[in-house]
Amino acid sequence: MSEIQPVISIKTDQQVAIPGKVVNLLGLDRAGLEAFFEAMGEKKFRATQLMKWIHQLGVTDFQQMNNLSKDLRSQLAASSCIKNLEVSKDQLSSDGTRKWLLQLSDGNHIEAVFIPEDDRGTLCVSSQVGCALDCSFCSTGRQGFNRNLTAAEIISQVWLASQLLEGEKKLCKGKYGNRAMQERLPTGRKITNVVMMGMGEPLLNFDSTVKAVRIMMDDFAYGLSKRRVTVSTAGVVPAMDRLADVLDMRLAVSLHASNDELRNELVPVNKKYPLKELMAACRRFIDKQNSRSRITFEYVMLDGINDKPEHARELIRLLKGIPTLMNLIPFNPFAGSGYYTSSRKSVLRFSEILHEAGMTTVVRRTRGDDIDAACGQLAGKIEDKSRRHRRFEQPRYGMK
Repeated sequence: MSEIQPVISIKTDQQVAIPGKVVNLLGLDRAGLEAFFEAMGEKKFRATQLMKWIHQLGVTDFQQMNNLSKDLRSQLAASSCIKNLEVSKDQLSSDGTRKWLLQLSDGNHIEAVFIPEDDRGTLCVSSQVGCALDCSFCSTGRQGFNRNLTAAEIISQVWLASQLLEGEKKLCKGKYGNRAMQERLPTGRKITNVVMMGMGEPLLNFDSTVKAVRIMMDDFAYGLSKRRVTVSTAGVVPAMDRLADVLDMRLAVSLHASNDELRNELVPVNKKYPLKELMAACRRFIDKQNSRSRITFEYVMLDGINDKPEHARELIRLLKGIPTLMNLIPFNPFAGSGYYTSSRKSVLRFSEILHEAGMTTVVRRTRGDDIDAACGQLAGKIEDKSRRHRRFEQPRYGMK
């Protein structure tokens, strides 16, 4: 693992902000921008022009947007801004995974992670400062919860990652010129996929999540296809139904257990929306999407807790009739978790049982764990308003 020094600085908006009156245009989707320009007395097509400047060209200074009139640029500078998050720390894992600690305007920090692979580059994006849920095996949940992110704060993670990855060589020239640093970075990698699987529960921040996803998928912004954007949920059933009505994209469900008793312990939201309701919501979601859709189920393998053959057989019965991609994920330890990673033998046996039943199953490999960027390890730096100040001095399920 290494920290990239210096953290590459990206010049963002230089406009003078007017407290209480400034709109951050970064978080407006096309419909929002069209409404914004119409309220100014401008034509709707200005929205697509601005989206191209911000999201495709990475321009945040209105004065550089030369297909806008000088008067319009002045109006924009007086009434709006394009404000991004600040990069506080930029870490590079030994396996090429990259994690950014991003500072919000209120002093809190969130994290975003880029995972490069041979055929894709996946950006894992956060939706909340901390997490309002309390999944027992997740480091983010242990930090408590502060607030939802705005749409601008969500899409800023994509904007920053795009600029730092796709334009790395250009950004490293001149003032930041450093040949050794350029050679170490995953230069030129593009973001081909975005997963809303970072800090927080996206469907408890529904409106901002939907706006941000619409920007990601807009042809005048990042142009990601519906099969390359995934929203993950722990099972907020009413919001799953709403999501199916307004977006056509991939859905991932953080399952982690095959029965209600165990899932109540691991994923407490199950007490409100038990498995029977969750599975019904999954079937409704599929019915509303196109025929090629399937749901990704995330299943963190916990040694001796949810990794036994009987759990695999319960999963087969539970998911019957639902087009499924099952991701078996190694548990990534963190201090005081009280859980342990399942053995390779247990994972392979579990996978074989699912595979023999006809379920598409993938055993994921851990990425970025040396910089705490792996699944379940994102923590950021937050002021916990939920007062979830639990400190597990002893493991929940005994010592090994």
